[in-house]
Amino acid sequence: MPRKRTLKLAPLDYGTEAVGQRIARIRKERGLTQVELAEKIGTIQALISDYENDKLGLSAEMAVRFSLALDVTTDELLHPKAKRTSTKKPSLKVMRRVEQIESLPPRKQAVVLSALDSILRGAASR
Repeated sequence: MPRKRTLKLAPLDYGTEAVGQRIARIRKERGLTQVELAEKIGTIQALISDYENDKLGLSAEMAVRFSLALDVTTDELLHPKAKRTSTKKPSLKVMRRVEQIESLPPRKQAVVLSALDSILRGAASR
């Protein structure tokens, strides 16, 4: 009877950030909670937690779902050294506030933007 040959693959180098940690980081950068991400993907929060804590490995389908929900490429999601093809997008928290500001009357918008400009100038001068 012929012997079975087993092929041993070298472990992949994910750098210092595991896939689950990368999912959590990107989710937070986008201003999403685990519950919000779960809703976008069509699953429950407990599974998001399991993926982020590397208790579950990503299937190809889940990698695509996470990529679409987080608006990143699968390369960026799965490979730590993948180049970002797009510029950094504002977080969901920032975008929500922008929408609130845009719904204000023009005079109040000007006041808010003036205050923001002042704060940003102060931060830039430090």
